[in-house]
Amino acid sequence: MNDEIGRRLREAAEAHEPNRARILARVERGVADPTVRHRTSSIARSWPQAAIVGVITAATLATGGLAVAAIGGVPSLPAAAPSSAVPSPTVTPTPSPRSTSATRPAPASTRPAPSTSPGSSRPTTPAGTRIQNGPLWSQGSMDAHSSIYWGQNNLVIKTTEPLTSLTVELRIAQTGDVRKTGNWQTLPNDEFTVTVEESAGALLYRWTLKPGRTVPAGQHQFAAQYNHATGVRKIKRDRYRVHAQSSVGSSEVWGGFD
Repeated sequence: MNDEIGRRLREAAEAHEPNRARILARVERGVADPTVRHRTSSIARSWPQAAIVGVITAATLATGGLAVAAIGGVPSLPAAAPSSAVPSPTVTPTPSPRSTSATRPAPASTRPAPSTSPGSSRPTTPAGTRIQNGPLWSQGSMDAHSSIYWGQNNLVIKTTEPLTSLTVELRIAQTGDVRKTGNWQTLPNDEFTVTVEESAGALLYRWTLKPGRTVPAGQHQFAAQYNHATGVRKIKRDRYRVHAQSSVGSSEVWGGFD
């Protein structure tokens, strides 16, 4: 029974077609009827018309709503699909590269630099040698004409002042069969007393300036000559010593032979 009633209601709703124009015409005729007219202000007269139009519109909408409800009801809107949040990409900071270069310390030299005297670039004179003192300068050397049988040690002295006293000693170490053969100097022979003697394992050649004589400023040479055992003679133990006196004082130098 209920199904039959519902079917008829749906058929009636589908067949119903409300005529809005006809309804409005009837309303206007009713408003224009003099039997229901009253003296009202323009605002009061316009209000019933607006109200009637609203009632008609509501009735029309209600009728259409009944028809839709009879058919099957108002369809529900589809639910909005949940929005899936797209995660933002994670940015991993790139670490700055570490510097691979490093300053390496300079390797220390394994050879010590030769010591120098203040104000001079030449190496300091070895211990046991003093080649210059006051106005006096000296240098010992082996003569180039020396051989495997015979030798000559030379001593050169320079003085910037005249010398009133001078003693020169050349000591030739006894290295085997060392015997005196001679001596000489560039200064006059009669100005010096020369002696040669054995002393503490060496031949000692000594030149002594005679009293009252003077050695002039300049360069002078003294030489000691000798024989020795056959072979190359070592001269590292040969030594010289010079003592002088001048107007500026006493000076003394000493050293070896190269």
